[in-house]
Amino acid sequence: MAGTGPAEGIGVAQLLLSRKVPATGQVVEVPIPGTASHFAARPAVVWVPPAWYRRPRPQLPVIVLLHGTPGRPVDWVDSGGAADVADAWAAQHHGVAPILVMPDVNGTYTADSECVDTPTAKVETYLTRDVPRVVSWLFGTRPPGPAWAVAGLSEGGSCAVMLALRHPTVFATFGDYAGLLGPRVGDSNGGVPDTVAELFGGSQAAFASHDPATLLAANRAPGIAGWFEAGDIDTDPAAAARTLSAVATRAGVENRLVIVPGGGHDVDLFSQALADSYPGLVGRVSVPAP
Repeated sequence: MAGTGPAEGIGVAQLLLSRKVPATGQVVEVPIPGTASHFAARPAVVWVPPAWYRRPRPQLPVIVLLHGTPGRPVDWVDSGGAADVADAWAAQHHGVAPILVMPDVNGTYTADSECVDTPTAKVETYLTRDVPRVVSWLFGTRPPGPAWAVAGLSEGGSCAVMLALRHPTVFATFGDYAGLLGPRVGDSNGGVPDTVAELFGGSQAAFASHDPATLLAANRAPGIAGWFEAGDIDTDPAAAARTLSAVATRAGVENRLVIVPGGGHDVDLFSQALADSYPGLVGRVSVPAP
């Protein structure tokens, strides 16, 4: 993998003090406390492009990448190819690329928050308030909104769509890689009653307010744009991508649907989806000219 991984010892203080522009992006582990959410998150992983090291520091846009379950923030670097994709882009654009932020969404390896606020874990608040606050302050990024995108794999893909639709002033662009129709406690598009009971305290209204198809059917969202990608043998995510793409189009959401022949629910599909959608995400968040 390109770049420098968290295990190789680069800390936040070293990153902030460095004045040498590296040849490739650098990966650093960043604790992001749940100040507003009180969510006990594992440290985030952040990829910083070479251009960020220049003086004066440029205000760069941000792409937030969400992992799935079971999973860890570093999965996007270890197996998802995120640093490789970003480094390749930066190498062709004078070191300029969005900062990649890979936060925790579950608290533990096997938990499944679906990125919503529950009595035990207010993950939606964490991702829309705590993460933008710390990242904006620490890295001097462009403010949340049009310059921020959110994308994810599996659970993280469903989260990305939901977060963009519910918080368009934070994320104006989403990437959904093999996500389901919306928040689900299982591995299929079914199981809505269990989801309502476990994640929303039995409230059908609370579930509906987080369900992408319901949100899109009820509101037009012309300022949002997104990318849906799934493998054709990954039955439920492929069906979800087709359904949500159609509903999004009717709601005025510019989007692209890619169904990968022979694609499954695995790291090959996830890394391909990121590589496929990355130029579009960069275009949406408006990377400044070098």
